[in-house]
Amino acid sequence: MAEIPNVYISRKAEILAQFKDILQSHLDDFMAGRIDKMYEIKEIAEMMSLHPVHLSKVIKLETGYHACYHYEQRILLEAKKLLADPTLPIGMVAYRLDYDVSNFSKFFKRFMGITPSLYRKSIINHSGKIDAIPSDKTI
Repeated sequence: MAEIPNVYISRKAEILAQFKDILQSHLDDFMAGRIDKMYEIKEIAEMMSLHPVHLSKVIKLETGYHACYHYEQRILLEAKKLLADPTLPIGMVAYRLDYDVSNFSKFFKRFMGITPSLYRKSIINHSGKIDAIPSDKTI
């Protein structure tokens, strides 16, 4: 008879962990240039052999947020890192994140409450040194 593991993980928790692993790996690969297209949630669900609606419902039940929110938060983190480099034009930041400039600005402002250029100005003081990076308004 098989031994029951000491730590039992629910199927929902297993799905969440797998989703986070795939998302992390995918965005690491995307940012490193190993792949040139961001997955959609439906593609991640397909990799997990799940229906996208089921995946999103499970993620929402486990975390309180839909799967897209987690994806967006990771993209926001990468945007902040890229915007911290004052030599990188905002258009290039948008391009690196697979956005056009207008949609990137709307995306960034929705989460941060300020435009990417104002965010950049807020983290770089007059001497050109980076100050503490402000956190987003949702946390």
